[in-house]
Amino acid sequence: MPRYPTKSRSTLLRTLLFASSFVTSAQAPPTHNKTIEAASAAMQAGTAAANRNDLPEARRHFAHAVELAPQAEATHAALGSVLLALRELEPARRELERAHKLSPTDIATTLNLARTESLLGRSPRAVSLFQSALATAPQPTLSEEEELAYANALATAGNPTAAEAELRAGLSHTPGSAALHNALGTLLATTGQLPEANTELDRAVTLDPQPAYQSHLGAVLIALGHPEEALPPLRNATQLLPSDFDTHLHLGRALSALHQDAPALAELHRAIELRPTDVPPAQAYALALALEASGDPRSSLPFFALAVQSPSLGTDPLINQAVALVQTGDAASAIPLYAKALTLGPDSPTLREDYGVAYLQQSDLDHAIEQFRAGLILDPQSAHLHYDLGLAFKLKDDLAHAIPELERSAQIDPTLPDPAYTLGILYMQQGRSAEAATQLRRATTLQPSNAEAWAVLASVLKEADPPAAIDALHQAITLAPNQPGLHIQLAALYVRSGDPAGAAAERKRAADLSRLAMSQQRATFALNSGRALLAEGKLPEAITQLTAAAQADPSLADPHKLLADALARQGKSIEAARERLRAQELDHPSREDHPRTP
Repeated sequence: MPRYPTKSRSTLLRTLLFASSFVTSAQAPPTHNKTIEAASAAMQAGTAAANRNDLPEARRHFAHAVELAPQAEATHAALGSVLLALRELEPARRELERAHKLSPTDIATTLNLARTESLLGRSPRAVSLFQSALATAPQPTLSEEEELAYANALATAGNPTAAEAELRAGLSHTPGSAALHNALGTLLATTGQLPEANTELDRAVTLDPQPAYQSHLGAVLIALGHPEEALPPLRNATQLLPSDFDTHLHLGRALSALHQDAPALAELHRAIELRPTDVPPAQAYALALALEASGDPRSSLPFFALAVQSPSLGTDPLINQAVALVQTGDAASAIPLYAKALTLGPDSPTLREDYGVAYLQQSDLDHAIEQFRAGLILDPQSAHLHYDLGLAFKLKDDLAHAIPELERSAQIDPTLPDPAYTLGILYMQQGRSAEAATQLRRATTLQPSNAEAWAVLASVLKEADPPAAIDALHQAITLAPNQPGLHIQLAALYVRSGDPAGAAAERKRAADLSRLAMSQQRATFALNSGRALLAEGKLPEAITQLTAAAQADPSLADPHKLLADALARQGKSIEAARERLRAQELDHPSREDHPRTP
């Protein structure tokens, strides 16, 4: 449960009200009258400064009073209360502890000391002091900041039920307290009572739309599965708190949940910039999951490593760390993590599937099959595991075992496109054209964006139904227009259908694409070579390679940038300026180069 700043000065004023009585109540022998008078004057001056909210000046006067009257409880209590208000917690604790020892029954001092101990994270001591003060008070009523501190101490001491009761009691006295509603909502969220938490946090934001409250509300809405509703409060929070780690993290999580990956990664990386290392395990885990889900598994790895250090999170961070490693191509590092997760438990079909996929990436088909079969023992109706097992058998060229597993996968979940696509290819390889066409049509219906499925379907239909094959190829080309092979395949179909002109056009398009691909390959090779030569200081050779790169692919800006550097080193400033200008034009095309579509 987070700590909250003091919202009022009620407790400070309570202490100062008592402190002001020091002037009239202090009794001393006549020989000490001057010292007492000086201490009283210091106390009066400090109280006046505190009343006009000049806390540094109040601290100065009260510190002087402590020097003059170190045995007076009121001087220590007054100085401690001001130090607490200034959030100088350890010095405040020392002064308040001294005052408490001098006068253990003073309620204001006890409550201030309890608040200080709570803010310092010493929850058991804080709870004991609060209980002592409440037992002493004739009519125990806590201020807002005292309620917050007491509830925080109860929660962190392991008694969230008592913390909730305390916050509800506080709200019964001050129902319009945004801070108490926010604290109650946050506590309810940590105990899994999300709908009730949302109600309390929404009330807090309505009463006081401060950024921290809006951030808490957004986090709960994400947990409730409402990321779109979380966006407005989180965007407000990030605008008002642009340097707050939590707000950027939660906004990134919401965007990631909505599959808005580019803006999600921008927010998540901003959070990393603000807090690159010292991230609590739960927040590190949330950050890692969002990075992984938005397509940046490599950046997620350090935060998974932080999350796995917390036993309270279980084995999920360990498993997801292994998943991220597989996504980055490092299955070799992932496999020991899966083995460790199995040792720690619990076993699950998902864990076995992920473990098997890691072995697939390593081309260790036998161990992959072992894991998939183990998963199917736990869940015989898993369509994904049947598919994975069938794919592993296919990779072993064991079609006798592969096809039944793929067919079983398709039967269990007819909405999955992958079993239909893979079965279509296998049926085609076995000469079962009609069955292959049926499966491939299902695959393209379930996943219309699969260009390869459309192309394979065209191959299957070219004999039995040439017009349908042509239509399938048009779909494939629409999805993947720059693949020369598709145009060559379409040209062959046009020849068979008696359209030589169409065939010629497709062959020309295929040739153009092939030349373009070769030019891009040459440009990439020449550019890399030129960059290496330039780094070695071989300017004439670098210029030759960079010029070749610019000619091979005139759309690239990098060859011109590097040429400008090389020419400038040779003292050819005019030529260098010309290359820089060309690079700028390619980086920022003019409107004339790209006219706006009416």
